[in-house]
Amino acid sequence: HITRKLKGVILKSVDMVKQLIETTTTKTGLTVKCNIIKKMYETGKKMSKEEKEELVIIHDDYLGHWNYTAIPRNS
Repeated sequence: HITRKLKGVILKSVDMVKQLIETTTTKTGLTVKCNIIKKMYETGKKMSKEEKEELVIIHDDYLGHWNYTAIPRNS
């Protein structure tokens, strides 16, 4: 639902994205909460082979390179 809400929108600020995400709902009334984490993360960090094997990666149909879900195999 969030992907559909953001599809085709020119994202001009983090606050705009947060607002769009938080106004996302489903037919059954499910709502979304969004928190912005301002921590700076190291880029270019590679996962080890062992770390990759611990995850199931599900790529979204729309921009799957950017939109994906990582699920621990142990859950």
